[in-house]
Amino acid sequence: MRTLNLDLGERSYPIFIGQSLLQNPALFTPHLSSQQVLVVTNTTVAPLYLAQLKDTLSHCDKLDSVVLPDGEQHKTLGVLNTIFDTLIAQRHNRKTTLIALGGGVVGDMTGFAAACYQRGVNFIQVPTTLLSQVDSSVGGKTGVNHPQGKNMIGAFYQPQAVVIDTQVLDTLPERELSAGLAEVIKYGIIADIPFFEWLETNMPALLARESEALAYAIEVSCAIKARVVAQDEKESGIRAILNLGHTFGHAIESHQGYGDWVHGEAVGAGMVLACELSSRLGWLDAKECDRAVALIAAAGLPTEPPSGMSPDAFMRYMAIDKKVLDGGLRLVLQRGLGNAVVTGDFDAVVLQQLLQDRCIG
Repeated sequence: MRTLNLDLGERSYPIFIGQSLLQNPALFTPHLSSQQVLVVTNTTVAPLYLAQLKDTLSHCDKLDSVVLPDGEQHKTLGVLNTIFDTLIAQRHNRKTTLIALGGGVVGDMTGFAAACYQRGVNFIQVPTTLLSQVDSSVGGKTGVNHPQGKNMIGAFYQPQAVVIDTQVLDTLPERELSAGLAEVIKYGIIADIPFFEWLETNMPALLARESEALAYAIEVSCAIKARVVAQDEKESGIRAILNLGHTFGHAIESHQGYGDWVHGEAVGAGMVLACELSSRLGWLDAKECDRAVALIAAAGLPTEPPSGMSPDAFMRYMAIDKKVLDGGLRLVLQRGLGNAVVTGDFDAVVLQQLLQDRCIG
């Protein structure tokens, strides 16, 4: 087992990475506020892992669960209320601990519920998708979607611990594996050239789910994210580089309807657009851009926007992105591989021309 630590002073917490961790009560017990626990999961994960986790937590005096519908389209205030309904009906108090057993949607919603219930209770992240293991479970971003924009309603709220059991990836569908690799590739592009080069060599091993390769990729990804979040917990500065491709990607998700393109697919296509814009601006060498696009494609991710999405649609959704400041669009762009910047100082005409060239139909 590998253990990382996200250093946030009094809000610091461990990130455990290894096999069969769901069966280890010693990783959970120190982070429970009391013997009262609510496990939040979804209809896909519950049949696979809920009984196993409940068995691990069987020493708890009060152990309840709630099973949410699966899918990004259910990341709403209405579904969130199901968690509150269960907490209140089962008489959980402010010493309860919520445990998120699932992917990014479950983790985001459970964290937001924990931030809100009785003005804040503890929670633990147990991510079951590669994307949530390397990204959404670490850093304390929680929330739900709004029909006009992704993750527009939420809070920064840190977990007590993150328990990453790599063995659960054995049951992950291939599409979700590729989606998670989008976030892994992101870390190499924005901050770590040696890791990017390692990914170029080891992508076949990752797609084949070789355990050592996956564990290494998860560890490096979490270490990069932990380092960035420790510097900027609430995204007032450098943390925004973690959103490479996300402004374009969130626009795709909002336009297509949540769940049509999964998050990692949208981020993959979004990273291609961000790298190509950086190249057209003269900030990223064309050969480096080609390498980034090739790696994204090698992971089985889309490299083109969805057919039928117009430049105007992109601009309309990007205008309500959370990085917009004083009415000005800001993007995460590249000044070379391994060197991401958050900036509004780019030629808008070049962005418009890129979208004109890349949008089909």
